Amino acid sequence: MSIIVGENLARAYGAQDVFSGVSISIAHGDHVGLVGPNGHGKTTLLKIIAGLEEPGAGTIFRQRGLRIGYLPQDPPPAGEETLHGSVQAVFAGLRQRQTELDAMAQQLSQPGADATLLARYGELQHAFEHAGGYTYETRIAQVLGGLGFQTDEYDKPLAHLSGGQRTRALLARLLLEEPDLLLLDEPTNHLDLSALEWLEETLLTWKGSMVVVAHDRYFLDKVVTKIWDMASGKLMAYRGNYSAYAQQREERIARQMEEWEEQQEQIAKTEDFIRRNMAGQRSREAKGRLRRLERFKETELIERPREQRTIRLNLTTDVRSGDLVLRTKGLLIGYDKGDALFRCPDLELLRGERASLIGPNGAGKTTFLKTILGDVPPLAGHVRLGASLRLGYMAQAHASLRPNQTVLDSILEIENLPLAQARSFLGRYLFSGDDVFKTIGVLSGGERSRIVLARLTLQGANFLLLDEPTNHLDIASQEILQEVLAEFPGTILLVSHDRYLVRALATQIWLLEKGELRWYKGGYDLYLTQRALEREAEKEKTTRAASQMVDEERERARRERRERKTQEQRALQAEELESVITSLEERLAQLEHDLASASVAADVERVRVLSGEYARLQAELHHRMEEWAALAEVAG
Repeated sequence: MSIIVGENLARAYGAQDVFSGVSISIAHGDHVGLVGPNGHGKTTLLKIIAGLEEPGAGTIFRQRGLRIGYLPQDPPPAGEETLHGSVQAVFAGLRQRQTELDAMAQQLSQPGADATLLARYGELQHAFEHAGGYTYETRIAQVLGGLGFQTDEYDKPLAHLSGGQRTRALLARLLLEEPDLLLLDEPTNHLDLSALEWLEETLLTWKGSMVVVAHDRYFLDKVVTKIWDMASGKLMAYRGNYSAYAQQREERIARQMEEWEEQQEQIAKTEDFIRRNMAGQRSREAKGRLRRLERFKETELIERPREQRTIRLNLTTDVRSGDLVLRTKGLLIGYDKGDALFRCPDLELLRGERASLIGPNGAGKTTFLKTILGDVPPLAGHVRLGASLRLGYMAQAHASLRPNQTVLDSILEIENLPLAQARSFLGRYLFSGDDVFKTIGVLSGGERSRIVLARLTLQGANFLLLDEPTNHLDIASQEILQEVLAEFPGTILLVSHDRYLVRALATQIWLLEKGELRWYKGGYDLYLTQRALEREAEKEKTTRAASQMVDEERERARRERRERKTQEQRALQAEELESVITSLEERLAQLEHDLASASVAADVERVRVLSGEYARLQAELHHRMEEWAALAEVAG
């Protein structure tokens, strides 16, 4: 059953048409990925679906009572509400019920409480528990932690957080609200790898519907089951994830091109017949064909597949490096020995290899690249670069660009090309006409990325150090960059969160996390397998340790039970001995009295008998006292 239906939707801003004739349908449980070039209306369509904008033409129907959650690209405004308070507000109803239950519990604690109140309390408590009243704080912690927030950030006002943090905070709130339809515009922009993997696992089990705009192809592969491709004002729907869509799109374009060429060939033959026979004996037939051709062009003409305007890269080098490109020894990375970022194992990178350095934000990946470049000295150890190297560096923040420099001057700075050649070269990177005279400072992130790639092309480097090269690039440009890097004859050290790119390129993975760099030979899929085995081994180790702890606890409990039983037995023995000793002492006291009486009466025989018994009892008392002392010493 469809929860959203849009028919012949159109939107324009002024005289510029964004899209037209777009029809959509979203069923319950649909996971849709919305892709296409930047500026072709993806965000506008999301806003129309969300009800934040009205279409210029067409109609859109929403299921009655449909709850929609929308995550915009731009950070939402924020006041002084704290991070924790903003997500806790999702459960305002539960918190109110909790207050009511506490008040009722206070009443029930008073003498003479009404029995009907107790029944009502039981009903409310059951409903409260069923609604998650005892688990919502745990859910909040899971979501905030999953999206990369630390507990010491919970009490920070949203106004004091960065734009990326505010976007993540809104995403956390939406996930906790669990709307019927989730609309996400570039949700992966502000997530590191661990948060991204957590979000993927969360969305995989998302019970509601979802439409997500993303440039992360790996993410789309994992979480969506349909693709909407929006380009040149039109929308095409495809079944499957991103990889399935890419194959279907290529096949569709090839098929459409073949049909178009066949039709154009047939049209050309018909037009040739008309030209040759319009004034001859077959003019009536020619005129008939002309009328049919005109009707055909109005109703059955196949549109030629449009080629998206994309960058044309040619990263190559004519300089062959030595076999050894990079070697590290005893390397310690950071800016201060007292607070080093990480210690690096001894690494080696050979010509033609492609290493991918992955890890969370702030772990030191960019600092590592700068250490290799010599911009940041190592705290210990050294970096050795191979012979005949020509380095090309693409900084994540485009630090190599000067804001006041023009696009054209930025290229001429690398190589002094003739003006016409320079402008033609920039056209390959989608800078045409007066665009070449724009200053770097006014360009978008994607435009600046294209300039950096253009500069890299001119440098002819044979060792590329790339820091998040696909940031700000649309998917079409990402695919082209991936193809070019795959064919690059030199060596690459890549820092990227783009797992699709890493998977396609890497011949080894360098994982940086928790102050440690770990080296994995082989590609990304092999790395994932190795990591899964490590996690399984760690899980087994943890399980064994837990089992050992349980066994040790059981043995300790058994020892304690045996010890308690022994102590109880000793206490009983001591108690029995004390009773015997008391009886012996009483009997000895009586014998002393009897001896004294026998002595006064000069009863020699009685004195002899009593003295013997006294000596025997005294010896027994001494023996019993030793037994009691031994028990007391053990007990002590």
